[in-house]
Amino acid sequence: MIKLELPFWLAGTELSKLKAAAASWWAKVEGWMRWPLLQMDPDTCHLTILDLLAWQRDISRFTGEPEALYRLRVKYAFVNAVDAGSVTGMKRIFRRLGVGHVEIEERLPDRDWDVVLLRVTNAQTANNPELLRVLIQQYGRTCRRYDFVTITPLPVGLVTVHFNDDQQTLVASL
Repeated sequence: MIKLELPFWLAGTELSKLKAAAASWWAKVEGWMRWPLLQMDPDTCHLTILDLLAWQRDISRFTGEPEALYRLRVKYAFVNAVDAGSVTGMKRIFRRLGVGHVEIEERLPDRDWDVVLLRVTNAQTANNPELLRVLIQQYGRTCRRYDFVTITPLPVGLVTVHFNDDQQTLVASL
């Protein structure tokens, strides 16, 4: 904000009111000037501006997509495009967009060479079925087929106990 300073000989009640009015006016003008810059942030911009940013970054909103997820996809569009195609890059894309941990296996010996296995939990496929399809379509490798394999985590309990076994061999004879 612009801080106006008046020389000491211009001090007075009426001039102080004029100074406050001018400072208020220029603060408002500064807000108007900053507004376009604030609209370039995908986290806070208006939804119409977000649609323009999405078009610019080659992102299209799928049916039923929450606004928060749409904003995330637009925000990370460039970084995701850079990471696309590699195994570690795809894992980072899934982590950035809130899908979670994904295991990716390529070129398995008993499968065709172009099949890529994506191991996800049942909750991930239930919560994000359309998002997973869109991510594979946009950031997956062109000449690959992607298969989803569901991982079901099971809790396992293990107890260690100190076990002393004493053994005796008794021989009886007649």
